[in-house]
Amino acid sequence: MTLPTVRHRRVVVALLAALLPFAPTAASAADGEMRWGLHVTLAARWLDPAETEAFNTPYMVMYAVHDALVKPMAAGMTSPSLAESWQESRDHLSYTFTLRKNARFHDGTPVTADDVKFSFERYKGASNTLLKQKVKEVQILGPSQIRFVLNEPWPDFMLFYGTTASGAGWIVPKKYVEKVGDDGFKRAPIGAGPYRVVSFNPGVELVLEAFDGYWRKAPSVKRLVMRSMVEEATRAAALKRGEVDIAYLLTGPVAEEIRRTPGFRLDAPLLTGAFWLDLPDQWDPKSPWHDRRVRLAANHAVDRTAVNQAETLGLSRLTGSIVPRVFQFALATEPLPHDPGRARKLLAEAGYPNGFDAGDFYPFPPYNSMAEALQSQLQAVGIRSRLRTMERAAYFSAWRDKKLHGIILVITASMGNAATRLEPYAIKNGIYAYGSLPPVDDLYARQAREVDAKKRETMVHQIQKMITEHAMHVPLYELGFIWGVGPRVDVSGANIIPGFAYSAPFEDLKLKP
Repeated sequence: MTLPTVRHRRVVVALLAALLPFAPTAASAADGEMRWGLHVTLAARWLDPAETEAFNTPYMVMYAVHDALVKPMAAGMTSPSLAESWQESRDHLSYTFTLRKNARFHDGTPVTADDVKFSFERYKGASNTLLKQKVKEVQILGPSQIRFVLNEPWPDFMLFYGTTASGAGWIVPKKYVEKVGDDGFKRAPIGAGPYRVVSFNPGVELVLEAFDGYWRKAPSVKRLVMRSMVEEATRAAALKRGEVDIAYLLTGPVAEEIRRTPGFRLDAPLLTGAFWLDLPDQWDPKSPWHDRRVRLAANHAVDRTAVNQAETLGLSRLTGSIVPRVFQFALATEPLPHDPGRARKLLAEAGYPNGFDAGDFYPFPPYNSMAEALQSQLQAVGIRSRLRTMERAAYFSAWRDKKLHGIILVITASMGNAATRLEPYAIKNGIYAYGSLPPVDDLYARQAREVDAKKRETMVHQIQKMITEHAMHVPLYELGFIWGVGPRVDVSGANIIPGFAYSAPFEDLKLKP
């Protein structure tokens, strides 16, 4: 880890140790109540599945308030939820879903096929363009049966529609949304999940209470409180004081301090997600990043092992790909070795013996210390940049609008397979793709129509090889996401859904007696 970041972390730990003995006693959670210290600012759009981003973060709320026809659960990536069953037609051109008779929204109204069609048609989040291109029509066959008809066979329909690759399969009540409008729905959402919204202060706090009419089972914990605490030291101190029961995203020495504290523990699910550096200016022929040697230099400049140890106590898994190894069709790829000498030589060969100004460096909020370390490692070989931290909503908005340039630190843990992971970031018209390789786009379109799994695997492997050979990204590691868990918690929800970052399913959480 770089010296400035190590010093910064020592200061944080020292402040934490100094603050705790003298911190005013905060009100502890009441009986039957579980509290979280969140590492991000709560966004109103997370209460509306229609605006779901291609990241796991909104699902920390959606798994509580809303429900989907099918979704990732312990039993599998596409587990029956609001739909008790579904069937793919023999010609692979349609999927028919049968809804549960006992599935209801928080206002007591039943979940119907009308709601499912309405939710799909109003969806405008991640992979929306692809979904709308592939789906020819949505047919209502009855109050509890609905059919999605495709324009052509698409083997990944269930992965895009039925996992966290998109929010299109998460259902909202048609009549209520039409009555209150989109803005009104964000202010007072009604879902079909295990918890209903009691109050929401955007950016500050979300309070939920158990919905005993939830189809799967009544939740054990009666009240949930999620609070934004973007400063790591604040989250850790609140956890130790008993102000929160779970604190997301503890790193390095701060996490180690919690682990050493009697009565507390660390949970660290290994996510279906990877960190990488995105280099959007590589598509500009005038940019230094357009030269493959410069992109290779950046890959050799970063010290993944040091960052992993400093940030996640070595619990993350180094990778040379943006596709998690556990995904179907993933091609396991080792990262290029840390070799600053090789990086400098490549820069000199590309015409930059003294390095170059790489512009701005945008950390994925709130991974600022990680970005500082990476920025320092790049600068050590001559790739100079300026750190530009942004509030999360502004970051995503600017990225979607292709306004971020220079270097972007990215992580996503949405589920699916190798094809669903690549689509938003490396394929033409992907929501975050600034450019793409025509041969990759062609292969992607062909594999999407291929129903033979072995042939698909060959094509998707070839796509990944081409992206790696092009040095399109600087892959870092698959994240071991560290939580601090307090003494009141029996079941935190970590690792119940493989690869998921946050507490879920909420109806399975338990406090100790």
